[in-house]
Amino acid sequence: MQMLRKLSAGLLLLAVASFASTPAAEAAGQTLEIVKKRGHLKCGVSQGLPGFSTPDNRGNWTGIDVDFCKAVAAAIFNDADKVKFTPLSAKERFTAIQSGEVDIIARNTTWSMHRDTALGVDFPVVNYYDGQGFMVRADLGVRSARDLDGATLCTNQGTTTELNAADYFRSNGMQYEIVAFEKADESVAAYNSGRCDAYTTDHSALYAQKLKLSDPKAHIVLPEVISKEPLGPLVRQGDAAWNDLVRWTHYATVAAEEFGVTSKNISEMKSSSNPSIRRLMGQDGSFGDNLGLSKQWAVHIIRAVGNYGEIFERNVGVKTPLGIKRGVNALWTKGGLQYAPPIR
Repeated sequence: MQMLRKLSAGLLLLAVASFASTPAAEAAGQTLEIVKKRGHLKCGVSQGLPGFSTPDNRGNWTGIDVDFCKAVAAAIFNDADKVKFTPLSAKERFTAIQSGEVDIIARNTTWSMHRDTALGVDFPVVNYYDGQGFMVRADLGVRSARDLDGATLCTNQGTTTELNAADYFRSNGMQYEIVAFEKADESVAAYNSGRCDAYTTDHSALYAQKLKLSDPKAHIVLPEVISKEPLGPLVRQGDAAWNDLVRWTHYATVAAEEFGVTSKNISEMKSSSNPSIRRLMGQDGSFGDNLGLSKQWAVHIIRAVGNYGEIFERNVGVKTPLGIKRGVNALWTKGGLQYAPPIR
C-alpha cells in the first residue's frame, strides 16, 4: 500500500511537471514578459471577415480586430507593426489560445458563460456589441425571420449561432435544418450556391459576408436580432496582469473618443490642462507603470490606431462598404454601450 501511495505521488508530480513545461503553463502569469522578450505579439484572427480581420493580396491585415492587436503591440513596443497574425477557424481558436500558440485572440468571438468558465480563457472586455440575424435572397419573398419556418440554414461550426437558432426556432414553434461548415467561406459559398434558404451569423458578419456574394444586391439582411453577441478579445486564464493590459487597451481608445483625443490632434492634446486627459496622456500618475508599460502607453495606442470612433468608422462605419451605423456601439454619452471606467 505504501509503495502504491509513493507511485501515485510520483505520477502526480510527473503530471504537474509535464504541465509546467507546456507553453500555456509557462505563459501563465508572465505573458507580457514573454511577448517583450520575443519582440512581437502573436494574435489569432479570423480567416477573413471584411471590416474585422481580412488580408489583402500582399498579406496585410486590416479590420477592427486587427487594429485591436495593433493597439496592444503599440502599447507594449510603441510599434503597431510588431504583431504577427494567425488566421484561425471558429473551431481552432480556443485550442490556439489554450496551447499558447497565440497570446491573444481577436476574432469576433462571443463572450458566453460556458466559454468564460469552462475553456480556460478570459474575456477582458467587449469591443463590439452585436446580435445574430439572418440573410436571405430578396426574391425569396421573406421579410421577417418568422417567415423562415421549414428553412435550411447555413452557418459555421463551433460558434454560438447553432444554439441561438435552435432556441429561436423552438421558442417560436418553427421547423428548420442546419447545414454547418468549419470555415466561414464554406458556409457563404454553400448559401451563395443555393444550398440553403438563409445564412445566419452575427449581424456585422452578415454585412461583411454579403460583400463576398456573386450579387450582393440580390440579398437582404432581415431586421430581427435574435441574440446578444458581446464580441471581444480573449486571453488565457491565469495571468491577471495580461488580462488588465488587454482590457485597458480598449478602454484607452474609448476614453480618448470621449475626451476628443484623436490620432490627428494627439500632440496638441498632450498639453491639455484637463486632469482626465493628462492622466490618459501619461502626464500625471503612474498608470503605465501599473500595467508594466511606459507612461505614454495610451499615447502610443491612439497615435497608432486612433480612438474607438476612428477605429469603428475606418473599418465598418457608414462610409465603408459595410455601412454599419454606430448604434449600440456608440459612446454611452450618445445612447450607446461603449463606456470606459475612469483612469484615476
